[in-house]
Amino acid sequence: MSTQKSFKITVALMLVLFLNSFNSVAKTDTDEELTEEFNPTEMIMHHISDSHGWHFFGEGEDAFTLPLPVILWTDEGLTTFMSSAFHHDVEGEHVVESNGQKFVNYHEKIYVLDEGEEALKFDEKTHAALNANRPFDLSITKNVASMLLSALLLILLFVGLAKHYKKSKNAPKGFKNILETLVVFVRDEIAKPQIGEKKYLKYMPFLLTVFFFIWISNLMGLLPGAANVTGNISITIALGLFTLVLILVNANKDYWQHVVWMPGIPTFVKPILAIVEILGVFIKPIALMIRLFANITAGHIIILSLIGLIFILETAGVAAISVPFALFITVLELLVAFLQAFIFTMLSALFIGMAVQEHEHH
Repeated sequence: MSTQKSFKITVALMLVLFLNSFNSVAKTDTDEELTEEFNPTEMIMHHISDSHGWHFFGEGEDAFTLPLPVILWTDEGLTTFMSSAFHHDVEGEHVVESNGQKFVNYHEKIYVLDEGEEALKFDEKTHAALNANRPFDLSITKNVASMLLSALLLILLFVGLAKHYKKSKNAPKGFKNILETLVVFVRDEIAKPQIGEKKYLKYMPFLLTVFFFIWISNLMGLLPGAANVTGNISITIALGLFTLVLILVNANKDYWQHVVWMPGIPTFVKPILAIVEILGVFIKPIALMIRLFANITAGHIIILSLIGLIFILETAGVAAISVPFALFITVLELLVAFLQAFIFTMLSALFIGMAVQEHEHH
């Protein structure tokens, strides 16, 4: 079978699975009338948000969901059970009893009910829970499971590449050769130009890890039923904080001098510039995390919106337009997956390079 035919079959299967995941949203108990109106906002938020179970397709008892560990810390101590105990319930109707307490999952937020309570109640004005509290949630959610899978793939790929170089000094073949090309690309096109020949090696492990983690997570997020890892603001915040820590820890005396009391500037202007520069130190990683989060989330929302048009307008004729456009955006997202990994890594290297650069004073 040729490569072109294999690609067409793969795309077709992805579209079938992708469309199948939406059928249950608009599907009804009878073929004659809709039992409930299709809500595109709810559908989109359901697919891009995190969850305690890895839901692939279907609804209710027909749902195909991979249960994940629910780990909660309450006043009574540590409580654990599998997410399947909630029976894919998002409305908080199913109560799980564990460790002498009752738990409810309401839109992926877990509450522990007060003693004697049987159902979750909310204040109509503030929407705050009246008879329950939020425990400290340490659960392995869908995004966490996907991150662990990405980390496992990184380990397998690069351990295999490292073993090759231990056995032979020749260039690797196949996919390992692609990995080597990307490693050289990060070194020669990102690390060296932004950090400098003398100091780039120290930061190569971080830059390579960030680049491949974001790239692999972005590619995995395009698969039907996959987790939206880099479209989660918590994860991009963590990535941005890593860059910030490296900047603060490795910044030299010259860097702080140019931040706090910039030389060659009139004295009365220096306090104003110092405030701006100090804010800039923290704004830079914030820009990193928002750029990655916004671009990845926007791509998912566009694709889901195009597919959702079929169910909003309730006609299959729209599919002739929306599906090709969704396919085009999906292919475009393959480029965006690499581009966002490159931009995040490049800007991280740039900010680190600014912090460790040695200035010549005359």
